[in-house]
Amino acid sequence: MEGNKRKILIVDDDNFLLDMYALKFSQNNFEVYTAASGIHALEKLKGGLCPEVMLMDIIMPEMNGFEVLEELNTKNICPSCTKIILSNKSEQKDIDEGKRLGVAGYIVKANSTPAEVIEQVVKILEEKKVVVPK
Repeated sequence: MEGNKRKILIVDDDNFLLDMYALKFSQNNFEVYTAASGIHALEKLKGGLCPEVMLMDIIMPEMNGFEVLEELNTKNICPSCTKIILSNKSEQKDIDEGKRLGVAGYIVKANSTPAEVIEQVVKILEEKKVVVPK
């Protein structure tokens, strides 16, 4: 279904990873938007971008991923967006903080290939759609 691409916003301050994930997702039927910082992501979302899914790193300068999620929740920005963390932080306290902030998934970069990241994102999106059986 070529005309039915899912919009994804990928937020990561590592330009190599940002470009690589953007390419991989675009090759898998996603319309990709990128932001190299949490502040840049918020500017895009406040400007009207409302992707189906947002893939967010935690460790970023100026504003980390948790702070971005907090602001999205507090100001009710793009509430229908499925938020997923993609980070190398794998401590339980970080995973718990993500859950507290309403993320639908937590993917550890070091434990997943790009193909596995895409599979996990698609799986999370499919599970959210199971609400209405056809």
